[in-house]
Amino acid sequence: MSYTNQASIQVLRKPEALGLLPICKSTFQSQIKEGLLCSPISLGARSVGYLEHEIKEVLKARIAGKTDDEIRTLVISLEAQRKDI
Repeated sequence: MSYTNQASIQVLRKPEALGLLPICKSTFQSQIKEGLLCSPISLGARSVGYLEHEIKEVLKARIAGKTDDEIRTLVISLEAQRKDI
């Protein structure tokens, strides 16, 4: 999936990102560390955000019953696509 229309890109702060996932803050951080969720992007010196479409893609993979290894591969792919935005 390639996002060429920048108007469709939604950046979420951590509370909003957590609102999309049925997990607690510590699990959220653990999953990022384990490569099961995409890492945040820098918004400034002390600010980060999460790309909404990346979170939704990982959630879709979970719903589809993908394994953790398949999700790690998806996360790597999604983060690599950031260069094309």
